Amino acid sequence: MEEKAADEKKGSFGAITGVVVVVVVLVIALVLFGKKGAYEPILAGKVAPEFELPDLAGEMVPLSRYKGKVVFLNFWATWCEPCEEEMPSMQYLYQELKGENFEMVAVSIDSKKPAVIQEFVKKYSLTFPVLHDRKNKVKEKYKTTGVPETFIIDQNGVVAEKVWGPRDWSGPYATKVIRDLLASPPKPPAPST
Repeated sequence: MEEKAADEKKGSFGAITGVVVVVVVLVIALVLFGKKGAYEPILAGKVAPEFELPDLAGEMVPLSRYKGKVVFLNFWATWCEPCEEEMPSMQYLYQELKGENFEMVAVSIDSKKPAVIQEFVKKYSLTFPVLHDRKNKVKEKYKTTGVPETFIIDQNGVVAEKVWGPRDWSGPYATKVIRDLLASPPKPPAPST
């Protein structure tokens, strides 16, 4: 009789443990599913998230300042060798498209003071706007996985192309999306569902 009572107790305990495990798994799944959007990368077709960052002089610059233009948004750092290799071709592209409905914005994710970035800008004679994301808040908002990463944003604020890693921006193939957007403005963005 005692064995039967012990077996029933074990069975009850096992059932309760099973229910608790299932409930915990369901709660975790619901939390993760609810935050699904927080982990989705920003890719072509998505609206570019708005932000505001200081330039190297300390003036706050919102992305919306460039609304209506094709925007070349590049995330980089002074310590990143591929970024350093890419910068001269970015400067070339900026000079080539200057005066058109185009803007290049380089977002440094350096945690150091702006003076370090200013030295880099001077070394490479960069003339395009450079913003400083010292706390990596915009980097996180754009869900970048490293540097350099570039987002080509159309005139409606929609990402037309995302480029991981460095690229030589001086050639026609590398800039095809930009030139196509400049030649024929995109259709209005589709309504959100």
